[in-house]
Amino acid sequence: MNTYMAKESDVTRAWHVIDANGATLGRLATVVANLLRGKNKPTFTPHVDTGDFVIVINADKIVVTGKKNTDKVYSHHTGWPGGFRQVKFNKMLAEKPIRIVEKAVRGMLPHNKLGDEQYRKLKVYAAADHPHAAQKPTVYDIHQ
Repeated sequence: MNTYMAKESDVTRAWHVIDANGATLGRLATVVANLLRGKNKPTFTPHVDTGDFVIVINADKIVVTGKKNTDKVYSHHTGWPGGFRQVKFNKMLAEKPIRIVEKAVRGMLPHNKLGDEQYRKLKVYAAADHPHAAQKPTVYDIHQ
């Protein structure tokens, strides 16, 4: 019995569209991260990028459970003295809803060069329209 190891040349990539309208942030992010990594395929190999392209639309209509709407905080440091910045979830949702989804998915991917490659296949849009119609993406139901 031999173990199958996928090669980069053997990988076929599909395009998926996921509608984030009314979806819970964490549950959406796990589905998207698994599609980007290729964990839904029988040819999944951990050290090879076997994943598909994912388009997330309606990122501004994402929801969170509990009191995260008012209590969740996104923090970063600019690198300058006194440069610690914090933004609450509801303000980030109003100003940059794309970043919320991108940050949630990025945290679920490997933190190395392979994760960077997989992250580049993620396309997030705040509205329902996207410029990837030529790729003929299939609609992916996250409630499977």
